[in-house]
Amino acid sequence: MPRLRQVARPDADPIARQMYDLIFGDRDPVATPGTATGTPGNWWTVFALVPQCLKHALQGFQFYRDPQRKIDPQLRELAQTRAGYARGSQFVFSQHSKSCRSVGLSEDKIAALPHWSSSAVYSDLERSVLAYTDALVLEGGRVPDGLFTELKKALSDEAILELTYITTLYDMHATIARALRLEYDDVDERITEINAPTEAANRDVMAMIDKETH
Repeated sequence: MPRLRQVARPDADPIARQMYDLIFGDRDPVATPGTATGTPGNWWTVFALVPQCLKHALQGFQFYRDPQRKIDPQLRELAQTRAGYARGSQFVFSQHSKSCRSVGLSEDKIAALPHWSSSAVYSDLERSVLAYTDALVLEGGRVPDGLFTELKKALSDEAILELTYITTLYDMHATIARALRLEYDDVDERITEINAPTEAANRDVMAMIDKETH
């Protein structure tokens, strides 16, 4: 379950109810969760807690999908999907893998995103975009001059600004999804101590005692 409460349809703001109608039909998404893409849909029901926040997020979605954008949709989706993977968000990575298909990216390019740097399926420009994505997400914006020079050979300043804004926007969404345990990011922490089996622990103790007494 998400870490924050969800907003049921009767309690939702008009903008949230409008999105509920679009995504869930006439269902209450809290009582009867599930979207057409298979997600629970709780990103929407949690963001509905603060209607202005939901509206702001929707404006971000509208921004990157606007046909006025200069950045190629395939480059944009490569960056968004890689950002999800690099940030460790199952939700963003899974959803935007689907979006990659919707803009015509091949299956081999989608499959290679986790190990893009050792794959030969990408063009030089795509590799530069993926390297730039990693610099934004994994290096916190520490972008080498040489990489930026390569981007500027192929992309306008406007396209680079759009790419930067959209990629870091999805780094944010990936971070939020993990922090609030939304959608596919509702998973337990994997990095924990694993207790040693009792018998093995006893053997270790006996071995230490034996070593100390001889």
